[in-house]
Amino acid sequence: MCVYLYCRISRKKQNIDRQVRNLTALYPQGIVIKEAYTGTKIDRPEWNKLYKKVKTGDTIAFDSVSRMSRDAEEGFKTYEALFNKGVDLVFLNEPYVNTSTFKNALNNGVPMTGTNVDCILEGVNKFLMELAKEQIRLAFQQAQKEVDDLHTRVSQGIETARLNGKQIGGKTGSKYNVKKSAEAKAQIKKYSKDFDGTLNDTEVITLTGISRKTYYKYKKEMKETAII
Repeated sequence: MCVYLYCRISRKKQNIDRQVRNLTALYPQGIVIKEAYTGTKIDRPEWNKLYKKVKTGDTIAFDSVSRMSRDAEEGFKTYEALFNKGVDLVFLNEPYVNTSTFKNALNNGVPMTGTNVDCILEGVNKFLMELAKEQIRLAFQQAQKEVDDLHTRVSQGIETARLNGKQIGGKTGSKYNVKKSAEAKAQIKKYSKDFDGTLNDTEVITLTGISRKTYYKYKKEMKETAII
């Protein structure tokens, strides 16, 4: 039986080391599988290889359900297929949808009595099973919602900036219209996931309209002076 630690990032600016560190802390002997620069769909070379070779009794661990899939329908179908194959799935951030938890929900149903009451108990057990499945669906739906919300926030932020007359990005052959240092840092603090926000570096640069070089300069200054 093998334990596979699946780690995935979707953008070049993201760092996969945190996922590897979290998973290897729980499974020091686990086999690390790294996947980089992928989108929401389960159409990934490393994942496809793993999916084909994993067998009954094996374990696949993820940092979160979003690393398995951020598409709710695809994620649930894949979860169900692996569960039926006898593969254990572990999600560090959502342990309530681990296959072990799901299995307990199915096995700990109300026992039959051998009487006419069993028709009612059977209905109760089916309800409990559907309740467990719904919890799994909701976890993948939340992962997809987070991605959709992020895209919406970025689009709305850029449009708001345009309406306020802000230059988004730079024009060819011209210099960037850089804000005053204090104002630019306030925007970085508000939007960057390294501080109070949820956006990555590329998205914050696009939203604020400052140059990449200036952005990293300001962010470095903010970390050094603990302006968080």
